[in-house]
Amino acid sequence: MKHKVRDTAVSKGPVRLHVRRVALGATVLALVVYLLACTIVDLMVVDRLNGSIDARLTERLVSLTRAYPQSVTPTKTIRNPPNIGSGDLDDAPVLAWFVPTGVMSAQRLAAGAPALPVGDLSVGGPTNSVVGGRSFRLDAAAVRGGRFVVATSTAEATSVRDTLFLIEGVLTPILLLALFLAASIIGRRAATPIERSRLRQLEFTADASHELRTPLSVIEAEIGLALSTKRSATGYREALERVASESKRLRTIVEDLLWLARLDSLPKDPPHEAVDLARIAKVCADRFSALALREDLVISSSEVGSFPALVLAPADWLDRLVSVLLDNACRYTGAGGRVEIVVSASADGVSLTVDDNGPGIAEEEREQIMERFHRASSVPGGAGLGLSIANTVVRATDGEWAVSAAPLGGARFQASWPRYRGDAGSDLPSGRHVNPPHSTPQLVSH
Repeated sequence: MKHKVRDTAVSKGPVRLHVRRVALGATVLALVVYLLACTIVDLMVVDRLNGSIDARLTERLVSLTRAYPQSVTPTKTIRNPPNIGSGDLDDAPVLAWFVPTGVMSAQRLAAGAPALPVGDLSVGGPTNSVVGGRSFRLDAAAVRGGRFVVATSTAEATSVRDTLFLIEGVLTPILLLALFLAASIIGRRAATPIERSRLRQLEFTADASHELRTPLSVIEAEIGLALSTKRSATGYREALERVASESKRLRTIVEDLLWLARLDSLPKDPPHEAVDLARIAKVCADRFSALALREDLVISSSEVGSFPALVLAPADWLDRLVSVLLDNACRYTGAGGRVEIVVSASADGVSLTVDDNGPGIAEEEREQIMERFHRASSVPGGAGLGLSIANTVVRATDGEWAVSAAPLGGARFQASWPRYRGDAGSDLPSGRHVNPPHSTPQLVSH
């Protein structure tokens, strides 16, 4: 019985778990990179803000030292100080103080400036400090008789920095969640074909084991009975004939599996040659004539169209295709049945049609009969690999399938390809080798 590949919870569970683990790992890695990038950006922003503040402070120090070079003495303070900064201290005014040499206090040079803490009287360069209960950035310059100390509020810079941190704090979980979901979706889409291929491979292995186990069991049973009981010569002969029949079936299954395996392992675009499909169809029909005579069947082969039926494909592949379709038609067509092979060639395409007057194929089965080990009938003699081989050949040679009801009353299998025209270089795909059309194709027995 054919097992279907189903996307069940059992098959999806490990895939989803693996995808989530990969997505989580990618998210953690992205988080590390993101935090590193944010840290670098934050440091650059803070450094830029501090640099801007330091430039303002330096500019004010320069103006102070230029304006009062002679008015400062070790024992005097600055008279009539300029109104350097006023108003709200958070408006980032530039405040100034003069610290005379040897004095542990500072003269305010700006209206509203708070007292300069003792610890900042000896500031030697740009630094952050708390003045009047607020955060300031200070700088100083030595002059004759003392030193100027200037400061400006860092509230604006702090606000910019806090806004940046807030944005990063809000965006980080959103971006990480979006990244995790995107990675999960992409991973699931990428893993689904792989998982489906893995399941099909497991299914194929299970089905192949089942198909091979049956003839092996029969052979083992027949040999065991033959060795355990005495029989007449006729009885031994019948047992050997059954063993031979099962051995033949076993060999056929193995050969078909090996053929499919070789075809699957070939390059995507193997070397092709220009092959006369009508000639191959006629040779195959002649080869099946003995079977037709024994089974009381009528097999006819004809060619339609005034163009050469040339197809770019390996000759042995097309021979295998025609043989499979003929074997399938003969198996399901009863005594006195009819099988017709028609090769039609037009200016643009070539088609191969095999009709029979057998029971036909139900419409709901037509898409499934190309699957490996799927059989649409209980008629003995096949393992469900023939049409899978035919389908693989058609797909690998850039052909198309059509399965329908035949005018004879049975099934119709029709495959079509672009016609190769020897006089048109564009008809030859890149990298494909073409043998002369008149060469005799190398046939492989079915």
